[in-house]
Amino acid sequence: MTAPGPAASSPYPSVPGREGGAQPPAVSGSPADPGVPTPPAGPGVAPPFAAPPVEGRNTRLWLGLGAGALALLLCCGGGGAAVIGLAVTGVRAIDEQGRAVSTDYYRALADRKYGAAYDQLCDQAQRRESRREFEQRAAGEPQIASFRVGDVDPNTLTVPVEVRFTGGDRDRQQVTLEQDRQTGELEVCGVN
Repeated sequence: MTAPGPAASSPYPSVPGREGGAQPPAVSGSPADPGVPTPPAGPGVAPPFAAPPVEGRNTRLWLGLGAGALALLLCCGGGGAAVIGLAVTGVRAIDEQGRAVSTDYYRALADRKYGAAYDQLCDQAQRRESRREFEQRAAGEPQIASFRVGDVDPNTLTVPVEVRFTGGDRDRQQVTLEQDRQTGELEVCGVN
Protein backbone atom coordinates (compact mmCIF):
# COMPACT_ATOMS: atom_id res chain seq x y z
CA MET A 1 0.00 0.00 0.00
CA THR A 2 1.25 3.38 -0.93
CA ALA A 3 0.43 6.63 0.71
CA PRO A 4 -1.48 9.19 -1.28
CA GLY A 5 0.79 12.11 -2.30
CA PRO A 6 0.89 14.90 -4.75
CA ALA A 7 0.23 14.08 -8.32
CA ALA A 8 3.55 13.62 -10.02
CA SER A 9 2.37 14.83 -13.40
CA SER A 10 0.83 18.17 -12.28
CA PRO A 11 3.15 21.17 -12.48
CA TYR A 12 1.02 23.06 -9.96
CA PRO A 13 1.33 22.54 -6.20
CA SER A 14 -1.58 20.96 -4.46
CA VAL A 15 -3.86 23.08 -2.38
CA PRO A 16 -4.89 21.62 0.99
CA GLY A 17 -8.56 20.68 1.03
CA ARG A 18 -8.72 20.21 -2.75
CA GLU A 19 -8.26 16.94 -4.32
CA GLY A 20 -6.43 16.33 -7.49
CA GLY A 21 -3.95 19.23 -7.13
CA ALA A 22 -4.18 22.87 -8.07
CA GLN A 23 -5.69 24.07 -11.28
CA PRO A 24 -3.94 26.50 -13.62
CA PRO A 25 -5.13 30.10 -13.49
CA ALA A 26 -8.15 30.82 -15.60
CA VAL A 27 -7.47 32.65 -18.86
CA SER A 28 -10.28 34.41 -20.52
CA GLY A 29 -10.05 34.54 -24.25
CA SER A 30 -11.93 35.72 -27.22
CA PRO A 31 -14.28 33.30 -28.83
CA ALA A 32 -12.16 33.29 -31.98
CA ASP A 33 -8.91 32.54 -30.16
CA PRO A 34 -9.48 31.07 -26.72
CA GLY A 35 -5.77 31.31 -25.74
CA VAL A 36 -5.40 35.14 -26.22
CA PRO A 37 -6.33 37.27 -23.22
CA THR A 38 -8.87 40.06 -23.74
CA PRO A 39 -8.69 43.33 -21.87
CA PRO A 40 -11.08 43.80 -19.00
CA ALA A 41 -14.16 45.82 -19.81
CA GLY A 42 -15.57 48.66 -17.76
CA PRO A 43 -15.32 52.37 -17.14
CA GLY A 44 -11.83 53.76 -16.46
CA VAL A 45 -10.08 50.74 -17.91
CA ALA A 46 -7.57 51.59 -20.65
CA PRO A 47 -6.67 49.13 -23.39
CA PRO A 48 -3.10 47.86 -23.03
CA PHE A 49 -1.84 49.36 -26.30
CA ALA A 50 -3.69 52.54 -27.17
CA ALA A 51 -3.22 53.68 -30.76
CA PRO A 52 -2.57 57.40 -31.38
CA PRO A 53 -5.37 59.29 -33.08
CA VAL A 54 -4.89 59.60 -36.80
CA GLU A 55 -7.75 61.81 -37.92
CA GLY A 56 -6.88 65.52 -38.41
CA ARG A 57 -3.18 64.99 -37.72
CA ASN A 58 -1.93 67.10 -40.65
CA THR A 59 -4.44 69.84 -39.94
CA ARG A 60 -3.20 70.25 -36.36
CA LEU A 61 0.41 70.25 -37.54
CA TRP A 62 -0.20 73.01 -40.07
CA LEU A 63 -2.25 75.06 -37.62
CA GLY A 64 0.58 74.82 -35.09
CA LEU A 65 3.21 75.80 -37.65
CA GLY A 66 1.06 78.70 -38.84
CA ALA A 67 0.55 79.98 -35.31
CA GLY A 68 4.30 79.74 -34.64
CA ALA A 69 5.12 81.60 -37.86
CA LEU A 70 2.61 84.33 -36.99
CA ALA A 71 4.10 84.73 -33.51
CA LEU A 72 7.62 84.95 -34.99
CA LEU A 73 6.49 87.50 -37.55
CA LEU A 74 4.84 89.65 -34.87
CA CYS A 75 7.92 89.51 -32.64
CA CYS A 76 10.39 90.26 -35.42
CA GLY A 77 8.16 92.83 -37.07
CA GLY A 78 7.46 94.54 -33.76
CA GLY A 79 11.15 94.49 -32.86
CA GLY A 80 12.08 95.92 -36.25
CA ALA A 81 9.48 98.65 -35.91
CA ALA A 82 10.80 99.47 -32.44
CA VAL A 83 14.38 99.75 -33.72
CA ILE A 84 13.28 102.01 -36.58
CA GLY A 85 11.22 104.10 -34.16
CA LEU A 86 14.17 104.48 -31.80
CA ALA A 87 16.47 105.47 -34.66
CA VAL A 88 14.03 108.09 -35.95
CA THR A 89 13.45 109.43 -32.46
CA GLY A 90 17.21 109.55 -31.81
CA VAL A 91 17.86 111.49 -35.03
CA ARG A 92 15.07 113.93 -34.18
CA ALA A 93 16.43 114.40 -30.66
CA ILE A 94 19.94 115.09 -32.00
CA ASP A 95 18.54 117.57 -34.54
CA GLU A 96 16.44 119.35 -31.93
CA GLN A 97 19.22 119.53 -29.36
CA GLY A 98 21.86 120.58 -31.93
CA ARG A 99 19.65 123.33 -33.30
CA ALA A 100 18.85 124.54 -29.76
CA VAL A 101 22.48 124.79 -28.63
CA SER A 102 23.50 126.48 -31.90
CA THR A 103 20.62 128.95 -31.57
CA ASP A 104 21.56 129.72 -27.95
CA TYR A 105 25.20 130.27 -28.95
CA TYR A 106 24.39 132.67 -31.81
CA ARG A 107 21.70 134.48 -29.81
CA ALA A 108 24.23 135.11 -27.03
CA LEU A 109 26.74 136.46 -29.59
CA ALA A 110 24.07 138.67 -31.22
CA ASP A 111 23.04 140.01 -27.77
CA ARG A 112 26.74 140.53 -26.90
CA LYS A 113 26.47 138.15 -23.96
CA TYR A 114 29.84 136.58 -24.61
CA GLY A 115 30.01 134.76 -21.27
CA ALA A 116 26.76 132.96 -22.07
CA ALA A 117 28.12 132.06 -25.53
CA TYR A 118 31.31 130.73 -23.90
CA ASP A 119 29.18 128.48 -21.66
CA GLN A 120 27.80 126.78 -24.79
CA LEU A 121 31.30 125.65 -25.83
CA CYS A 122 32.61 122.11 -25.34
CA ASP A 123 35.41 121.36 -22.86
CA GLN A 124 38.00 121.07 -25.63
CA ALA A 125 37.15 124.55 -26.99
CA GLN A 126 37.23 125.99 -23.48
CA ARG A 127 40.71 124.48 -22.93
CA ARG A 128 41.94 126.10 -26.17
CA GLU A 129 40.68 129.53 -25.17
CA SER A 130 39.93 131.03 -21.75
CA ARG A 131 36.69 132.88 -21.05
CA ARG A 132 38.48 136.25 -21.12
CA GLU A 133 40.26 135.47 -24.40
CA PHE A 134 36.97 134.34 -25.95
CA GLU A 135 35.13 137.49 -24.81
CA GLN A 136 37.87 139.77 -26.19
CA ARG A 137 38.00 137.95 -29.54
CA ALA A 138 34.18 137.87 -29.93
CA ALA A 139 33.91 141.60 -29.08
CA GLY A 140 36.47 142.43 -31.81
CA GLU A 141 34.67 140.47 -34.56
CA PRO A 142 31.81 141.88 -36.71
CA GLN A 143 28.57 141.93 -34.74
CA ILE A 144 25.78 139.54 -35.66
CA ALA A 145 22.51 141.22 -36.68
CA SER A 146 20.55 138.02 -37.47
CA PHE A 147 21.08 134.33 -38.12
CA ARG A 148 19.24 131.26 -39.29
CA VAL A 149 20.16 127.79 -38.00
CA GLY A 150 19.78 124.83 -40.41
CA ASP A 151 19.28 121.13 -39.75
CA VAL A 152 21.86 119.01 -37.95
CA ASP A 153 23.74 116.44 -39.99
CA PRO A 154 23.55 113.43 -37.62
CA ASN A 155 26.53 111.71 -39.27
CA THR A 156 29.01 114.57 -38.83
CA LEU A 157 27.25 116.48 -36.01
CA THR A 158 27.51 119.75 -37.90
CA VAL A 159 24.96 122.53 -38.31
CA PRO A 160 24.89 125.11 -41.12
CA VAL A 161 24.15 128.68 -39.98
CA GLU A 162 23.34 131.63 -42.25
CA VAL A 163 24.67 134.79 -40.56
CA ARG A 164 24.01 138.44 -41.41
CA PHE A 165 26.26 141.00 -39.78
CA THR A 166 25.41 144.59 -38.78
CA GLY A 167 27.35 146.00 -41.77
CA GLY A 168 25.14 143.98 -44.17
CA ASP A 169 27.64 141.25 -44.96
CA ARG A 170 26.47 137.67 -45.02
CA ASP A 171 28.31 134.46 -44.20
CA ARG A 172 27.52 130.79 -44.18
CA GLN A 173 29.13 129.20 -41.14
CA GLN A 174 29.24 125.61 -40.00
CA VAL A 175 29.01 124.74 -36.32
CA THR A 176 30.68 121.53 -35.15
CA LEU A 177 28.95 119.87 -32.20
CA GLU A 178 30.22 117.43 -29.63
CA GLN A 179 28.46 115.51 -26.90
CA ASP A 180 29.47 116.28 -23.31
CA ARG A 181 30.59 113.04 -21.66
CA GLN A 182 29.22 114.01 -18.26
CA THR A 183 25.84 115.49 -19.14
CA GLY A 184 25.18 113.88 -22.54
CA GLU A 185 24.17 117.30 -23.94
CA LEU A 186 25.47 118.59 -27.25
CA GLU A 187 27.84 121.56 -27.14
CA VAL A 188 29.43 123.88 -29.71
CA CYS A 189 32.97 122.70 -30.35
CA GLY A 190 33.96 124.93 -33.23
CA VAL A 191 32.74 127.31 -35.95
CA ASN A 192 34.15 127.32 -39.50
